[in-house]
Amino acid sequence: MGRVRLSVAERRAELLRAAIEQIEERGVAAVRIADVAAVLGVSNALVLYHFSTKERLVAEAFRHAAEDDLAHLRKLLGRRTTALRRLRAAVRWYAPTGQAKGWRLWIEGWAASLRDPALREVTRDLDRQWKAALTEVIEAGVAAEEFHCPDPTASALRLTALLDGLAVQMTSYEGAVSRTRAQEWADRALAHELGLDPDSLTTAPR
Repeated sequence: MGRVRLSVAERRAELLRAAIEQIEERGVAAVRIADVAAVLGVSNALVLYHFSTKERLVAEAFRHAAEDDLAHLRKLLGRRTTALRRLRAAVRWYAPTGQAKGWRLWIEGWAASLRDPALREVTRDLDRQWKAALTEVIEAGVAAEEFHCPDPTASALRLTALLDGLAVQMTSYEGAVSRTRAQEWADRALAHELGLDPDSLTTAPR
């Protein structure tokens, strides 16, 4: 049987998923249009028809991954529960000990974005939206008097910086930080930013 005929949107999504897999496996510098085409059994020309250049394919692949991550983040933060529980769920998912997208992909993206303006805009936009979403929920928790935080924007930045740094350590240097220790640090950082006892995060129901 021949390949199922896909719509333009479906084909683009398929190509982007394949590109993400190849970037995670080979790295941004080494991945080729031919690698993405070979995974799906299509021609190089088809990939170029949809994305015109490797640089555009890579940038769109990261944008696709970012949109998936942000959609999941909004789902966690949109739950009908306390702000504290929503924040704890988001931090535990995003932390390198959780189930967020492969951190190898994002470390590749950060490195490549130093020389690629289009990719830099994608990673910057993801970073802005992540921090804004955290800030909004922290502000909601302060308004509901669940906890105290004098500067939600700064707290969101510090939490993100810690989690990103832990991800680099755990992904790049095996054994540098244990999963248990990283989770403990993430919980303590969240508790500190919200003026809470760290034990309240480990004993509270999720």
